[in-house]
Amino acid sequence: MDSTSPDSDPELSAARAAEGVPVEPAAPSGSPATYFDGLSNRRQTVTIGFANQLVMRSADNFVSWPYADIRRVDGPSGTLRVSCLSASPLARLEIRDAAAAAELIARCSQIDENRLTRGGIARIVAWSLAAAASIVAIVLVVLPFAAERLTPLVPPAMERHLGEAAVVQIQALFGDKLCSEAAGQAAFVKLVTALRRPAGLDDSIASQVLDTPIPNAFALPGGRFFLFRGLLDKSNDPDEVAGVLAHELGHLKHRDNLRQLIHNGGSSFLIGLLFGDVTGAGAAVFASRAMIDASYSREAEEAADSFAIEVMRKLGRPTRPMGELMFRITGKQDGKLSLWSSHPLTEDRLARMRAADRPASGPPLLSAEEWKAMKGICK
Repeated sequence: MDSTSPDSDPELSAARAAEGVPVEPAAPSGSPATYFDGLSNRRQTVTIGFANQLVMRSADNFVSWPYADIRRVDGPSGTLRVSCLSASPLARLEIRDAAAAAELIARCSQIDENRLTRGGIARIVAWSLAAAASIVAIVLVVLPFAAERLTPLVPPAMERHLGEAAVVQIQALFGDKLCSEAAGQAAFVKLVTALRRPAGLDDSIASQVLDTPIPNAFALPGGRFFLFRGLLDKSNDPDEVAGVLAHELGHLKHRDNLRQLIHNGGSSFLIGLLFGDVTGAGAAVFASRAMIDASYSREAEEAADSFAIEVMRKLGRPTRPMGELMFRITGKQDGKLSLWSSHPLTEDRLARMRAADRPASGPPLLSAEEWKAMKGICK
């Protein structure tokens, strides 16, 4: 960019011309245009001229651009907007005079080089769709495979760390809604302990009840266990709750929750990239929320059901109540199992629990007083 004022001396002008410095235009000139230097937001009105370079002059400035460096950029209708490769990257010249615009285009043989044409835009769209399809394929195929292979390699200490990180998100979602009525908490701990022992799990499991109407229960990696009040409200006896808790402990035993957390975290990160979340900040939130839905694979659900049946049999307690509680919560599904459904049909699970049912041969898991206290744990 040259900001010196031109000299009117003919001999100096001739010398400049010999050196390649632009001189007075030798073609139609004098058309007004708008110039932005790219260094400030100042809008400058200039007069353009055509010599061996494009000349732009104003009362206090003189700029020249080589024709070979000038490129067209997107502009409003009826306006030719150009930039210059050898000028500031943000410098722009806007020409509204049609004759001057045509003259400049005629002199700039490379004005449309590297400009997005319909073919270029089509290629960008095609590559974008291919990238999106690749991410979808990774989410549906690669991540489940990777989560399956990575889960056995995660040490217990790291698993507990991941679980604690998920607890932070759970607390952010539900706030201060922990139920802590003393007698109810004692009964709940007693029930979880009774299930933990035949399940082959150690005493590191921490169990809590959340005061929310959602009828659900889930375990996080590392042994943090949550039961929602909504499930207690729909339960008629301790065996119903015990069967569901044993099912969730099965997921914990098989590390399904860790596998799901790895899968959901990776999926949410990749999906976030499609929508501009390049830092992956939403991945932990999405993954933790998905833990509440507990959308495990059908195989994992069936394995957890088998685990619950085994635990209840070891305790000498019936398995039918678990299926009845789940049927009471979800209702009849009438065989409406879609390709993407993860859980087996509730009526099929109820039939399986009834088929596996045995008369009670062990003591009740909770006394009548303890069951009443547990039902009122959130009061």
